[in-house]
Amino acid sequence: MSSKLAFVFPGQGSQQVGMLADYLSEPLVQSTLKEASDVLGYDLQALISEGPADQLNRTENAQPALLAASVALWRLWCDRRGEAPAVMAGHSLGEYSALTCAGAMNFADAIKLVHLRGLYMQEAVAAGEGAMAAILGLDDADVVAVCEKVAAEDVVEAVNFNAPGQVVIAGRVVAVQRAIEEAKAMGAKRAIELPVSVPSHCALMRPAAEKLKNELAGIQVVAPMIPVVQNVSADFCSDPEQLKANLVAQLYSPVRWVESIEAIIATGVGRFAECGPGKVLAGLNKRIARRAPIATFESADVMAQWLAEAN
Repeated sequence: MSSKLAFVFPGQGSQQVGMLADYLSEPLVQSTLKEASDVLGYDLQALISEGPADQLNRTENAQPALLAASVALWRLWCDRRGEAPAVMAGHSLGEYSALTCAGAMNFADAIKLVHLRGLYMQEAVAAGEGAMAAILGLDDADVVAVCEKVAAEDVVEAVNFNAPGQVVIAGRVVAVQRAIEEAKAMGAKRAIELPVSVPSHCALMRPAAEKLKNELAGIQVVAPMIPVVQNVSADFCSDPEQLKANLVAQLYSPVRWVESIEAIIATGVGRFAECGPGKVLAGLNKRIARRAPIATFESADVMAQWLAEAN
């Protein structure tokens, strides 16, 4: 198998109080969090380290926190002369981390942008009106059919194609609940509502996308120095205007993660590193690219091991 390396960046849900604990003594990590704090107007390192969890988990805080954490780990990897990845991708919010680390977007601009992205997402749907659920054990087409069958006048859509047999749906609460029951009736192994406040990647996010489009218009985006696969197309993109358009569409379009990983593997990649907190993408990737090893950098020991093996 090829030794080419890909970096993947986690999305919202991977944040937790205490993340980066292994790295907070690193000056480069501290300076990255300080840079983000200056943009946000509050102490991001304190929020990450001490919480409270309900504040960190707020969409407008979780998104810049995850972006900053991922960029901090990327900068540390580069500072220690880690191997340059051949390709990058990020899951939902993680796509902003990928584009920032690939040099397509300025870090301070990205922090501001994802903070506003979180606010716009929360504003688009009143608290308690939206929901998401994970459907396990059905084919993608079956989940799509379930949503179409029960939607009626409401919104419910398949929005995250995360791994074979794992699809997340999103929409209005009542429609998501109908889809859960229908999925179970069709033979889903599990169909469980997720603890989220925003129904991401469905049509309900179109108002947020319009606001995000206006913000992106004022931000400089350039061609990535490392190729990036985007969620909406499951393909590479280097045109700055198309990159922006895909980021806007991403808010109300499915995350095509399985296809994205397959596109990366097709380039000859044989190893992955999850650059950010948690192990969510490692779990998904092991079901998509079973033979490709993936390191998770939430542990400093793992990063050190991969650095040592490369050198």
